[in-house]
Amino acid sequence: MLTIVLGGCATVSPYPSAKNASTHVLQPLAAMQVPATPAAQTMTELLQGDFALRQDRLKEAAAAYAQAMRSSSDPRVAAQTVALAIGIGRATLAQAALARWQVLGASQAELADARARLALQQGQKMAAVRALRDLRGPGSDGDWAAVFRVLVLARDRALAGVVLEALATPMQLPGDRSQIWVATSQLAERLGRYDFARHLANTEIAHFGDARGYLWRAMLARRDGSAGQADRLLRKGLVYHPKNISLRLAYAGELAKRGDFSAALRWLAQGPQNTRTFRLRAAYAVKLDDHLKLAVIYAELARAPAAIRTQSLFLLGQLAEVLKRPAAALRWYVQVPRSSPQAFLAGTRRAVLLNQDGHYQKAMQLAIELTREQTKNPDNFRRGLVLQAELAMRAHDYAAAIIVYRRALLLKPGDIKLLYAQGVAEAEVGNVDAAVRDLRRLLRLKPDDMEAVNALGYTLADAGRDLPEAEKLLSRALAARPGSAAVNDSWGWLQYRLGHLQTAELALRKAWKLSRNADIGAHLAIVLWKRGAVSEARKILQQARQIDPHNRAVNKALARIGT
Repeated sequence: MLTIVLGGCATVSPYPSAKNASTHVLQPLAAMQVPATPAAQTMTELLQGDFALRQDRLKEAAAAYAQAMRSSSDPRVAAQTVALAIGIGRATLAQAALARWQVLGASQAELADARARLALQQGQKMAAVRALRDLRGPGSDGDWAAVFRVLVLARDRALAGVVLEALATPMQLPGDRSQIWVATSQLAERLGRYDFARHLANTEIAHFGDARGYLWRAMLARRDGSAGQADRLLRKGLVYHPKNISLRLAYAGELAKRGDFSAALRWLAQGPQNTRTFRLRAAYAVKLDDHLKLAVIYAELARAPAAIRTQSLFLLGQLAEVLKRPAAALRWYVQVPRSSPQAFLAGTRRAVLLNQDGHYQKAMQLAIELTREQTKNPDNFRRGLVLQAELAMRAHDYAAAIIVYRRALLLKPGDIKLLYAQGVAEAEVGNVDAAVRDLRRLLRLKPDDMEAVNALGYTLADAGRDLPEAEKLLSRALAARPGSAAVNDSWGWLQYRLGHLQTAELALRKAWKLSRNADIGAHLAIVLWKRGAVSEARKILQQARQIDPHNRAVNKALARIGT
């Protein structure tokens, strides 16, 4: 039986005969003749249109969309065709698509919106006005927002401004919605119709007299260069609306521009507060260096409503730091949420405060964690490395600082501050060649950087090498910054190296008077000791030791002079 079956199968060839091959052989996919559905055909035509549009073949794109519109009963396809036709300036296609869309059930608002866009695109003022009136709806209380959306997107801003002026006269604007008047004036200003914008703003103030109107009219005056008029408008607005935060902020800003921070503070302190008023009050008090006012602001903010306080945690920490309350500052910084834009800065301040409180290891661990969290933010990642290096520098762990500075410089090779800091660290560990190399490179990048000029001059003087070059460098620095403690210290130390002890003493006494710095104290003590003033030298050295007991220069001086 099996033989019979197989034999029967073998007599029927699976292939067509040779004489019919040309009419029967089909490629596999071609053989699958599945008829396309209307929806699939429409989708194909739309895709062809999009592809042509991306290649800037506008005629082909328009043809493909037109075919899709004709073959589809989906109103969305007609709407897409309208948008395309308006966008590429095909008025005939746009009109046909509008008619098709209307048949398929487009709303009156949708049709009016499209007709207005088409009229603006075609430069037809009156047609645009009529369409926008239809879009707005009957009466003055219509959909002005829809009108504004059409005008703000118009390519011809000048025409859009003319249309707005024809459409939004004071007689046509709603008599009980001041925000529409202000928004219309703002749009007029944006479209370059400045006289109309001022007219509407003036009429709004006369009719409504609300804070929003005074604020906007003052902004127009400021744009026109009339600061005096802006001041008068804001003051008048504040007479009627003394508690309005926006008016107070604006008027305080005008006062601050003139440098009258005290008056700005007074205006901001009156009335309700929010995060912006507290932030600006703090900024102005810092400008005035008024710690009493800062203390008042801090106390007010610390007991403000939870919503304001929660958004101001970083500011509270900053204020606590300025007021010398490090423990309170730490408490505020810890509360800053990880999702806050200020979370990284709050973390860096926590690390600095922990280090100042003697917790170097905790501070460094926090700095390392902060850096790891910023791998997707290159700037913050580099700042995290710099924080680690600075913590190491303050702990006199210069070798660790150098390693981190090198990592940071890989991210930003020509960074002036990083090169300077690395050079200083190299000098501290006695790598004079490396320090000089870093500082010379810095000066090639920025020849007039006086900090680098001073640092290179000091490094050479301290190492007792290339003293003529050191003298040339430090002469430049002294001429540029005669009142700098660091420069006078470098100059004095160079004079000591040159054997000019009297000149050295004068320069170092000046530096010590300018800044009670451990390095300066150690240098002055050495010079005084050399000149025979041993008692005074030891007294100054003890003062320097109290400032920084781990200072390298202080400890070297102690080894020579003794206590």
